[in-house]
Amino acid sequence: MEPTPKSIAVNNGLYLGGILALISVLIYAVNLDLFTEWWLGIILFLVVVVYGVLTAIKSRTSLGGFISFKQAFTSYFITIAIGTLIATIVGIAIFTFIDPEAATYLNEQILLLTKQTMERFGMPQEAMQAALDEAAKKDNFSLGMQSQAFVFRLAFYAVIGLIVALIVKKTNNKEA
Repeated sequence: MEPTPKSIAVNNGLYLGGILALISVLIYAVNLDLFTEWWLGIILFLVVVVYGVLTAIKSRTSLGGFISFKQAFTSYFITIAIGTLIATIVGIAIFTFIDPEAATYLNEQILLLTKQTMERFGMPQEAMQAALDEAAKKDNFSLGMQSQAFVFRLAFYAVIGLIVALIVKKTNNKEA
């Protein structure tokens, strides 16, 4: 039996989630400071988008080379949603339940990086201190913040998915 676009998307979403979870666990185990590196975010972003694109293309192939915009977007979105949900659950488990001290450490590192960035841009001392005081109140790794980040990431990836679906879609005009 041929796999359906939805089954392809679910399977790829599980694989993507496994990859993202493995990366998070390895970074946690090897060097916690890597979580604050800008390039890591870009790499993870590219992994997620490429996985979504490949899923949409694989779904089109499974449908005989033709796929509607809706089917392409659905394939992409299901993959991204499952993959990033698994990664978010792993992040919540690590930073909320397993090792909250790691979250505290990373929040401090993020504050230091924020201060360095503001100094580099020549921000006035009073404004910088006010911004840092406000940022210090926020726990970037709390259950609520990680859940909120998941929703925002999903919305962002959905916008990209609309573009991907426009590119991947291919209709059979001969049947029309």
